[in-house]
Amino acid sequence: MLESIVINNFTIIDRIQLEFNPGMTALTGETGAGKSILLDAIQLVLGDRADSDCVSSGSEKADIAVSFNITQLEDARHWLQQNALDDGGECLLRRMVFANGRSKAFINGSPATLTQLKTLGEMLVDLHGQHEHQSLQKATIQRELLDASMDDQSLLKEVRNAYREWKALADQLRQSKQQSLQKQQRIDLLKMYCSEFEHLALGDHEITSLQEESSRLSHAGQIIETSAAVISRLYDNEEANVQQLLSACQHDLEQLLKIDPSLSNTVELVKNALIQVEEAASELRSYQDDMDVDPARLDWLNSRLSQVQSLARKHHITLEDLTDYSQNLQQELDLLLLDEADSGKLEKKLHQASEVYLLKATELTRLRQSRATTLSAQITQQMHTLGMQGGQFEIEVLSLPASTPFTVNGIDQIQFLVSANPGQALKPLSKVASGGELSRISLAIQVILSSSSQIPTLIFDEVDSGIGGGIAEIVGRKLRGIAADRQVFCVTHLPQVASQAHQHLQVNKTKTENQTKTDVVLLDETQRLEEIARMLGGMTITEQTRAHAREMIANV
Repeated sequence: MLESIVINNFTIIDRIQLEFNPGMTALTGETGAGKSILLDAIQLVLGDRADSDCVSSGSEKADIAVSFNITQLEDARHWLQQNALDDGGECLLRRMVFANGRSKAFINGSPATLTQLKTLGEMLVDLHGQHEHQSLQKATIQRELLDASMDDQSLLKEVRNAYREWKALADQLRQSKQQSLQKQQRIDLLKMYCSEFEHLALGDHEITSLQEESSRLSHAGQIIETSAAVISRLYDNEEANVQQLLSACQHDLEQLLKIDPSLSNTVELVKNALIQVEEAASELRSYQDDMDVDPARLDWLNSRLSQVQSLARKHHITLEDLTDYSQNLQQELDLLLLDEADSGKLEKKLHQASEVYLLKATELTRLRQSRATTLSAQITQQMHTLGMQGGQFEIEVLSLPASTPFTVNGIDQIQFLVSANPGQALKPLSKVASGGELSRISLAIQVILSSSSQIPTLIFDEVDSGIGGGIAEIVGRKLRGIAADRQVFCVTHLPQVASQAHQHLQVNKTKTENQTKTDVVLLDETQRLEEIARMLGGMTITEQTRAHAREMIANV
């Protein structure tokens, strides 16, 4: 509920600070006192557009802050959490409008956009009055009111869930079709690439093997020549070779060993060295003998390496990455081919989801039509009690054209139709010409739907326009009845309505030679009696008028 408001330098208000209670609050004042200013301030802080004209003359800015208690409003709390604007159970909205036309908005101290203010504001306050933008004229609000009046909300949830499932599949299929050409082009390219790698048939570790063999054959002459020289130095040179030198060393050491046995380890080391030299010479001869200097083989190796290098350059990768890269290409191709195979399954799933949605949505249509018939009769009856004898209200539930895409709220077009007077044709609620009639129709709807609506604060602006006497008293009682579980604000000029309020605010305008100012004050019991008496008797208040006022307040 709305707990407080602070207004600074707004039009002809210097400063107002008010705290509000649950129940019904009446807002009264003489004609021209500026009763609408308070509502204008609330609407401004809830996201209405503003210009510098709303800033008091001589001030730098207008500053309005309103506080709401939202501990019981799950939707509002959830929205604040989603937008990182949550601050516990309290919700503080603030709007500043500067003299240069700029404005700033805040939610719980954090900067906010006008769209955010409007979105949150629609969860907190519902204005009913002679304003062209009031919520009941909106098709979405009309549908929401009808749906909210249904005792069982499960079918609504089922329709929305079916829609979301259908929408997800439709988006997926549409995206798949939009990408099909690019996907096919990619598939064709991957097939060509994979065919090249398959034709190359590169084996595991083959690149290293090719490089080693190519290097060996390319340097065969140098290898053979150097090997022969090493063998000669190790074994074959008749004049001096390592084998002969080691043999002589072994012989000499064996002679010394006879003298000093401690040389046995040294002799053993020389023997081992001699054996290793002989084995090295033998392996080198075998290597030399096995060397196959085949020009054709070398040409094939170089050609094979050239193919591999060309493929690596084509894909801008190193030779070492070729194997992994070819495997990645094949995996991507396999996945794309799998997606192509799944597109048919996706279309089948979408068709099934469409059938489920239409089944649920058609069932919802029947439920809405049944509920609309009941509500139409109830609201029509309320209109009659509010002085609109012979008036008629009807909720029209029509199916959307078959060409219209599915919606999350079903396949229906909801429209409130009304005839304010006997003999008049039913017309859309938005076409009703009289602001007073529109306000009373809004009141009739709220009387019926107040228990199901989630918006905690209702503001009725001049709902008593064009009525008086007993009808005015009925209007007041109905407003008070709504206030049993909702917070109600009512701008009124009728004492029959104001006397029903739990809290009474009076708007006063004062004029001096240089300026005009408006103030809003909370009336105590004595002041309230005087205000009701003024509304009854005009500027001249008699004891009889006060007695009448006292009786009206006592009869609440």
